[in-house]
Amino acid sequence: MADRLKGKVALVVGAGSSGPGWGNGKATAVAFAREGAAVVCADVNAAAAEETAAIIHAEGGEATALRVDVTRAAEVEAAVAASLARYGRIDVLDNNVGIAEVGGVVELSEAEWDRVFAVNLKGAFLTMKHVIPVMEGQDGGSIINISSIAAVRYTGVPYASYYASKAALSHLTRTTAVEYAAKKVRVNAILPGLMKTPMVEKSSGLAQTYAGGDVEEMWRARDRQVPMGHMGDAWDVAWAAVYLASDEARYVTGIELVVDGGITLKMS
Repeated sequence: MADRLKGKVALVVGAGSSGPGWGNGKATAVAFAREGAAVVCADVNAAAAEETAAIIHAEGGEATALRVDVTRAAEVEAAVAASLARYGRIDVLDNNVGIAEVGGVVELSEAEWDRVFAVNLKGAFLTMKHVIPVMEGQDGGSIINISSIAAVRYTGVPYASYYASKAALSHLTRTTAVEYAAKKVRVNAILPGLMKTPMVEKSSGLAQTYAGGDVEEMWRARDRQVPMGHMGDAWDVAWAAVYLASDEARYVTGIELVVDGGITLKMS
């Protein structure tokens, strides 16, 4: 283990993986622990949160698993209270929760629109609402919101609610960063590009849009879009988060750290 986050307590929301393999939140939680942090692994899927915590324990790290639905204020408040009861502070909040529903404004149902916004935007609002006062009472902290290049570009897939919710999350990050900068609470966003993660694999809508439902062809098509010639993976997001969580980024707030292999450089 290294020590870039030694002595810090990190609350990773969405720390479970939505399927076999490494999702962004799962990799981030493990990376934080490998760098010395005690990690609260929170996820709506209790078994997935426990799996991530077990990986950390097996590597000699410190972790606690919590089940939390970030769309419910009482559950978020309880998760923050449980984190404080266990560790006494929260130095890092990493918001890794996100879902996507394929469909433009005509095709999407109102319920689908509301669900995406509840998970992608309201969840980050609620966690920041309850964690920021904790950080204000300490010597500051670092908040990392996982947005997307979909916040700034049309990526070729029609999912209006995903674009809009991620754009709103990015702007919420910027404005909150300004508001709390003097309190030493840093708020930054990571914008992943085309990533090879379980969430993407599970999305039948994405596979259908890209390749008529053929997941392997979808991977190849996404690889071809990226100037580097391949998608990123969860660890690319995780190591970006380690930097933003660490004191190395002590003078960094309100940024959008793009992790995309150069794809936004060629999108019109």
